[in-house]
Amino acid sequence: MAEGTGASSGANETSSAAASGAANIAGAGGDSEQPRPNSGNHDIESVVIRFAGDSGDGMQLTGSEFTRAVAVSGNDIATYPDFPAEIRAPAGTTYGVSGFQLQFSSLDIFTAGDSPDVLVAMNPAALATNLEDLVPGGTVIVDSGAFKTKNLSLAGYDKNPLEDGSLQSYHLVPVDMSKAVTLALQGSGLSTRDAQRTRNFYALGLVFWLYGRDPEAQADSIEAKFKRRPEIAEANVTAFRAGYNFGETVELLPAPVRVPKADLPHGRYRRITGNEATTMGLAAAALLADRQMVYASYPITPASAILEGLAGYRRYPVTAFQAEDEIAAVTAAIGASFGGAIGVTGTSGPGMALKQEGIGLAVMAELPLVIVNVQRAGPSTGMPTKPEQADLFQALYGRNGESPVAVVAPATPGECFDLAIEAVRLSVEHMCPVVYLSDASLANGAEPWKLPDPKQLAPIQGRELPDLEGFAPYARDEQSLARYWVSPGAPGLEHRIGGLEKADFTGGISYDPANHEHMTEIRQAKIDRIADRLPPAEVFGAQSGDVLLVGFGSTYGALHQATQRLVSDGYSVGHLHLRYLNPLQSNVEEVLRSFRRVIVAELNRGQLRMLLRSRFLVDAHGLNKVRGQPFKVREVYEAGLSAIASGQEN
Repeated sequence: MAEGTGASSGANETSSAAASGAANIAGAGGDSEQPRPNSGNHDIESVVIRFAGDSGDGMQLTGSEFTRAVAVSGNDIATYPDFPAEIRAPAGTTYGVSGFQLQFSSLDIFTAGDSPDVLVAMNPAALATNLEDLVPGGTVIVDSGAFKTKNLSLAGYDKNPLEDGSLQSYHLVPVDMSKAVTLALQGSGLSTRDAQRTRNFYALGLVFWLYGRDPEAQADSIEAKFKRRPEIAEANVTAFRAGYNFGETVELLPAPVRVPKADLPHGRYRRITGNEATTMGLAAAALLADRQMVYASYPITPASAILEGLAGYRRYPVTAFQAEDEIAAVTAAIGASFGGAIGVTGTSGPGMALKQEGIGLAVMAELPLVIVNVQRAGPSTGMPTKPEQADLFQALYGRNGESPVAVVAPATPGECFDLAIEAVRLSVEHMCPVVYLSDASLANGAEPWKLPDPKQLAPIQGRELPDLEGFAPYARDEQSLARYWVSPGAPGLEHRIGGLEKADFTGGISYDPANHEHMTEIRQAKIDRIADRLPPAEVFGAQSGDVLLVGFGSTYGALHQATQRLVSDGYSVGHLHLRYLNPLQSNVEEVLRSFRRVIVAELNRGQLRMLLRSRFLVDAHGLNKVRGQPFKVREVYEAGLSAIASGQEN
């Protein structure tokens, strides 16, 4: 992971980009749509790069390494890794292409960019599946050695696009990386196959030269990463230097350009993904609560990294347990909470469906339980590696009976740390299940994260029994309605809880109709009272006026950036992003009614929109996308313009 400071030095000074095509390579950032710099510019503000190749080509590693380098240099970053759903798709096929897009900038950015300025394509399939996203006149760097007859056929090409003129509107940079690494590694003792595995580092070296990054620091990083395999480390460094030197010595590329460091608040930063932040947040919550945490989970994409991460936190009060299935995972977490530990379980959509009966048990038993749902495209197993936000109704209503739970949703990778702590806090302090809704974009995307001051993190206080006298399992705190959390084996505190309806206070099994209604109302009121402690919802941009853009989760960046542009264009547009989905903050209705038109943007068919329309009777309109891809800034921007125009016509 990269660490740096807000005051860290930028990239190396570079000469002017005077060569033909420099503007195309430099880029202007996929979100901003600012004019391309002219050939006399030394610096540019933003660049969007996409690395694409076969699953085995190391594109995720290449993208991560370049992201680390630009983060250390002080740039703001945002990334979007795009994994194929097939674990081992046939090499060279379009459905086996793996991509990694990043935007790095001297500005404050919020997305990985709408369209790449530079596409690095390691084979024909990578070119075929990504070319249409490239900006007009953008740069295409390809491994020409991979454009052989078989690979062309697998990608659906009748002719070689490097030779038929179909790429003439782009700045094409064909480099035979396959041949280059073979020559560079002659005498290394590596097999031809192993030598070819260094092509990604050759491409990385080329991009390092292109944007004036320090090759020596990266060479040290490669050696450290592969220190257990010195021969592999040496080969990767050799390939990296060969790519860097190629850019420096030939005339296929214009001179390098520079993206100055961003003006970030001073402090210590690291590059962090949403899953990493969630892992750290859960571990921090265990410390803040001064209780053992049991994270029980069954591996599932894209949530598995949280289980893997917590397994490494052995020095912390965290136990990571890999269960045999999803049902065993949720019930193990409930058992941990019954015994006095903090029970947390993690999953994605299909696993969430299997956990629902267990979650209902936690609702009835009124035990703290955090359910981490890293959403992905469905239904069923759907598209496991693609983002979607279609589990909101499942989180709110996916159980039998009246089973209310709290629901929170982080908006950025860094926010996953804060909301993970908040989920545990709400669960422990209100003795209820809390669903933590992340998604694949947040889980795998990265951004610079300023390390928090641990002294500023408030302790988490459990509902401790004030005295032993008159103990009953369902005796409650009058203000929050939360029952007290006691370990069942303590003298005088023996009790049983389960899934059958409980008599209020005593906890005895009850089939009395009036008691059932009473307990149903208490369980709902307990969730509703959480709203009393929540801060008011904040609106970015205009506080009233033409259009309000509303969203939750990973749509934040696109909505925020689009709002910035609309406001700068002179329109009264606001952006409301909900981190608390149940209960909603107390001023949400007031905010919605402060704008003439409301657009709810979500990666589903309109679940949040339906919720807001039914609860507040507002005429909310939907901007919906279910392609397994995030929103582009321009999609939201154009929807905002259309809504403004419709309002003016009316």
